[in-house]
Amino acid sequence: MYRAATRCLLTYSRWPRIIKPLHLTWQYNPPTRAFTTSCRRSLTDHGDVFPRQSSLQQRHDTIYALSTAEGKAGIAVVRISGPSCRSIYDGLCPNKTLLKPRYATIRTLYSPESNASEILDAQALVLFFPSPRTVTGDDVLELHVHGGSATVKAVLAAIPKCTAEGPIRYAEPGEFTKRAFLNDRLDLAQVEALSETLAAETEQQRRAAVRGSSGSLGRTYDDWRQQLLQARAEMEALIDFSEDQHFDESPTSLVGNVTKQVKQILQSIHVHEGASERSELLRNGIKIALVGPPNVGKSSFMNQVVGREASIVSGESGTTRDIVEANLDIRGYLCTFADTAGFRSAVGKDHTGPQGSEAKIGAVEEEGIRRARVKATQSDVIIVLASVEADTLGKPHIQFDMETLRLAAECKERLVVVNKRDAVPEDELRSLVKQFTEEVLSKVKGLETVQPILISCKEAQDLGSDQIDPGGIRRVTDQLVSSFRDMTSLPATLQDLHGVTERQRQLLAKCRGHLESYLESVGATDLADQADVANEIHSYDVDITMAAEHLRYAANYLGRITGRGEAGDVEEVLGVIFEKFCVGK
Repeated sequence: MYRAATRCLLTYSRWPRIIKPLHLTWQYNPPTRAFTTSCRRSLTDHGDVFPRQSSLQQRHDTIYALSTAEGKAGIAVVRISGPSCRSIYDGLCPNKTLLKPRYATIRTLYSPESNASEILDAQALVLFFPSPRTVTGDDVLELHVHGGSATVKAVLAAIPKCTAEGPIRYAEPGEFTKRAFLNDRLDLAQVEALSETLAAETEQQRRAAVRGSSGSLGRTYDDWRQQLLQARAEMEALIDFSEDQHFDESPTSLVGNVTKQVKQILQSIHVHEGASERSELLRNGIKIALVGPPNVGKSSFMNQVVGREASIVSGESGTTRDIVEANLDIRGYLCTFADTAGFRSAVGKDHTGPQGSEAKIGAVEEEGIRRARVKATQSDVIIVLASVEADTLGKPHIQFDMETLRLAAECKERLVVVNKRDAVPEDELRSLVKQFTEEVLSKVKGLETVQPILISCKEAQDLGSDQIDPGGIRRVTDQLVSSFRDMTSLPATLQDLHGVTERQRQLLAKCRGHLESYLESVGATDLADQADVANEIHSYDVDITMAAEHLRYAANYLGRITGRGEAGDVEEVLGVIFEKFCVGK
């Protein structure tokens, strides 16, 4: 026992990284006021060793805020949280017995300075939730008052006038949720999911946010972190006590078991990173680029999908010079449509059909084409538009641009749409589409199996049509939704991974980097070929030490995801997360 204790005291690696062992000489001298002041100042200066008490840790204040939207409404909810909730209740409801926890009770609210003579609300619904089983972990008092603006203002103004032992102040944005985190009611992953719930605008965004609020992600990351901490402790024990302690398993076996755990975690991290990319499409929206030659109906098609005149429609070539974007909700998926300039070459022939056409464009249109090209490469889905046109001899053909087809072939999700199907009879249309598919699409790598979708923006504008899908626009929408589903769906067992945010993905990537570095460290040491275990550890001590350090860093990054453990930037992270919250949440 003495031997182990001495070993711990003298081993540098067992101390925190910023504290080094010191040789101390004990001598008693009564402390003076100057000594205690300078000592206190010295400890304050070393905030990295002795952390300062932050504003997040000062939770003696009682906070209150309007939790429902401002303006006239049937009911307004005022939320109060903190140690002075009972005092505020006594001030607003004098001479009334204390509420039964979690039971709604009708009370008349009075001005605390009027001695029960000035009524604020004659029939308010009041609920009291005692700590710690509350939304914030502290006492919570809710006042459901009539939603008139004057009533709400009067009640809010009366709350800080109540007599209480501690301060009463209006809450900062997200402060109720912040207290829930500080009281271990939520982890940071759940806080982010709550933020996404408040910001959700589409059905798919709502579903993704709800899946992330279950707490399963936080539990998963905490489990990984505990595994890494345990593995690190075993490896550091291997370093510190290898010379004079007997271990139940050999160092080779120990490192092998730890490596197996690390590989399993790495595989799971790859799955979570992939899920993050899918969930980000739901949160930020799916970017769709409409590309094609001039006058094939890109602007008309976009206006039909969006449901309004977002783009200018004209028979002149090059009407769209800059990128026109519009956001819309397509069956629960947030999308950003981008109408781009028509593609064509400045000099020479474009690929518009058998005859081709001479095309000379100006500098402005050329810049528009360049921007369209960039927008297409940045999009998640590319829709290439072509159209049925007649050449100078009146012979119909399908007008297209080869560069846009090649751009679409490089995109994971793409559609080829042929407009103006009403320009020729149906039999001739089928012949043109077959020729276009066999002679053009089949020769573009990546588009060999793509089947064009035929539409007519002209027919879609006929509001008096009795067809179920006039113009075929709904068919394009159906195909888009199918693509969206393929881009964002996850297996039933991994639905909770829709809650993985971009911040979490970045931290997972850093964790993965250290775990991969760990594998490199242990992979460079071939312990199995050594006969003497003691010599093994001595010879490869540096590699094992670095491996343990990589495990420590990896565990710290996992701790930052949930806000637990040794993460030192929790307050900074909280500031970034809670700035998106509204007051009263």
